[in-house]
Amino acid sequence: MTARTLAVLGTGSDVGKSLITTGICRVLHRAGIRVAPFKAQNMSLNSFVTPEGGEIGRAQALQAEACGIPPHVDMNPILLKPESATRSQVVVQGVLWSTQEASTYCERRRQLWSIVQESYARLASQYEVVVIEGAGSAAEVNLRERDLVNWPVVKLAHAPVLLVADIDRGGVFAQVLGTLDLLEPDERAMVCGVVINKFRGDATLFADGVNFLESRSRIPVLGVVPFLRDLTLDQEDSLDRQGLRQAEFSTKRINIAVVLLPHMSNFTDFNVLAEEDDVALKYVDVPAALDGADIVIIPGSKSTQADLSHIVTLGYVPALAQHVDRHRELVGICGGYQMLGRTISDPYRVEQGGGMSGLGYLDVETELGRSKCTTQVEASAIPFLLSAPCVVRGYQVHMGHTRRVNERPCFQVHSPPTGDNRAVQVSEHDAEHDGAVRRDGLVWGTYIHGVFDEPGFRRVWLNRARARKGLLPLALQVSDSVTARRRSELDRWADHLARSMDLAGLVAGLNRARMQSQ
Repeated sequence: MTARTLAVLGTGSDVGKSLITTGICRVLHRAGIRVAPFKAQNMSLNSFVTPEGGEIGRAQALQAEACGIPPHVDMNPILLKPESATRSQVVVQGVLWSTQEASTYCERRRQLWSIVQESYARLASQYEVVVIEGAGSAAEVNLRERDLVNWPVVKLAHAPVLLVADIDRGGVFAQVLGTLDLLEPDERAMVCGVVINKFRGDATLFADGVNFLESRSRIPVLGVVPFLRDLTLDQEDSLDRQGLRQAEFSTKRINIAVVLLPHMSNFTDFNVLAEEDDVALKYVDVPAALDGADIVIIPGSKSTQADLSHIVTLGYVPALAQHVDRHRELVGICGGYQMLGRTISDPYRVEQGGGMSGLGYLDVETELGRSKCTTQVEASAIPFLLSAPCVVRGYQVHMGHTRRVNERPCFQVHSPPTGDNRAVQVSEHDAEHDGAVRRDGLVWGTYIHGVFDEPGFRRVWLNRARARKGLLPLALQVSDSVTARRRSELDRWADHLARSMDLAGLVAGLNRARMQSQ
């Protein structure tokens, strides 16, 4: 089987390529077409772990969910996780490959391109349609010779191209026409249509704009997609700090402050908390903003030592001490968990080498290591953390080992790491437990990303905070409804896209092609 293909490229970064790809995948899946996503190279600190233990970009995991299939490393064979402005950790087919400077990485294009080809070939042999997502702009002329993700993949797959532009940021005519003008003639010939994304207001008022674009480019505008408010699908690559919904703290809600870190990773851990009606969640970048918080969370980090130094330098230490002295809760996720301990050592120079003191709230010690743990996890909160043994499901992505010196674990792990791609050796004790919790239960840390996703754990945990604040508990159904609403978002987005684009014609064309190939 050789799959039919469609490529979604953009006029720039953050124009909506990932969500357009996700919506198309969902529409095709609902039409009974076996479809898979593909992004050859992704740059993101927001990753996910496949059932086999491979690490990929979170966007491709969401797209796989839209397709009704498990995520697989072939959907995102190369993942770059930036450690600095010029250096990234390189994950290839789900496994840590190396840490390289940008110049060195580009020199290995031929080797990496063969890996892209292998992954694409496997997908194309297993599915009827592969929807390809590009990266950045379709017209990155300075990167043309080093490109691994846009036109080389389009030409490999012989894929027609949808060009996505973002009208919300302004300059949409220059975006579209300028991008098309910079393409090579054979590239431009592969563009089958333009999609105008994030339109606010009455789309009929843009009819003249559509006519202008079509007359100048001689390429059809296949849809004007209205901006969809309150869409709760997880973000793709980077945290849009300007666009965050910053809720105001309230005496009648649980106020949660998430500390913004320069190398913050897996920020989607907190999206579900923001959707709870009794939660006011904000991301804070100065210590004074912690005032009024009932719970402070230090999130995951790609560079734990550097981000811990950032916290200290900005003056968070006295603010956190005051928060804890007031018997309020402090939580660390992954890198944040490491920061809550006594020490962080880096004998193999995984980050910056040497050692440093942690914040000292948990009696644990972390040693960063060369190997990486990537695994899905199911676990139960032990009674020392919560009174009820609630189940959590998530995944671990970390380098290093944290040893509990004189603390109890947070979670009893039901499914220890078994994935083929797991590259770290753990003791039987570590495989059975996760995290650490202080004796009063108000300071705790875990390596489990997605720890708040299960509604049972989330509601019991929030109700514990409500009790401390003198608020009555809410029923489990409140959090169940939040989770159910999140699960319906893929269909809401697909329906919205179908109303705005001629996706019915797209499905019909792909179905005709499928029948002709049989």
